[in-house]
Amino acid sequence: MDTLAFRPPPAPVAGLTATALGIGLRAAHHADVSARLATETRLPVDFLEVHAENYLHPGSPPQTLLLELAERVPISVHSIGLSLGSADGVDCIHLDRLAALVAECGPVFVSDHLAWSRVGGQYLNDLLPLPYTSEALDVVCANIDRVQTRLKRPLLLENPSTYLAVPGDWPEGAFMAEILCRTGCGLLLDVNNIYVSACNQGRTPLDWLTDYPLAATVEIHVAGHDLRETSRGPVRIDTHAAPVCPDVWALYHTIITEIGPRPTLLEWDEAIPSLDDLIAEAEKARSLGGLR
Repeated sequence: MDTLAFRPPPAPVAGLTATALGIGLRAAHHADVSARLATETRLPVDFLEVHAENYLHPGSPPQTLLLELAERVPISVHSIGLSLGSADGVDCIHLDRLAALVAECGPVFVSDHLAWSRVGGQYLNDLLPLPYTSEALDVVCANIDRVQTRLKRPLLLENPSTYLAVPGDWPEGAFMAEILCRTGCGLLLDVNNIYVSACNQGRTPLDWLTDYPLAATVEIHVAGHDLRETSRGPVRIDTHAAPVCPDVWALYHTIITEIGPRPTLLEWDEAIPSLDDLIAEAEKARSLGGLR
């Protein structure tokens, strides 16, 4: 795998080290996490990630809980609604609400996806792919610049999970690398998305990573996916509804062996297990990724 030398490996984030381990905080675990922090000095993991759109309303119970947790645990804010690939631009109201949340909870990371979900002022309930063209590149970079200017901090950009090849001028990794160079944002490398995209398009994950700027990885996501049979053959669906499969863990280990440890977070969004089982699954990263 090739890595680009346009920047050194990231320094440790305030409040986190490169070996930090995190889990996604979902509503099913709000009470359990609160109860544990009421009786224990710390959680078995190093940070929690939340989906920003669930916490944007000031004074709401979810946001109140988040701000209380942020006083005890490093928080990562993961947005799914900026629609960075939208030619309509970033919705100013949504961005202002995100900026207010970020100012309130002081997260260690703020991230979103290389995708679009907004057109004509309407939001679609999905993270949709965009063509890797020079025109799309200009749109994404302009949107990221606007977000980073408003937030007054770098954004992390997550690679997508894809199900078919979209015509374009750039390989995905080179497209991501150019965005990072132009905007100064960081890479949130989702290893499951790499695996899903490569398999769905008949390539190996290592081949898919050939053009990726792996050295610019600031944070890593791992998650589970489903394998479904269709009339055109098997398709891997990025569901976040199952344990991480052995092949994704093996790919994670290969990446960490090359670039060194990075803060790693386990996502699980459907068929959510108990908090103990979720933490046990995340703990696999400690041995596979050197997160000691």
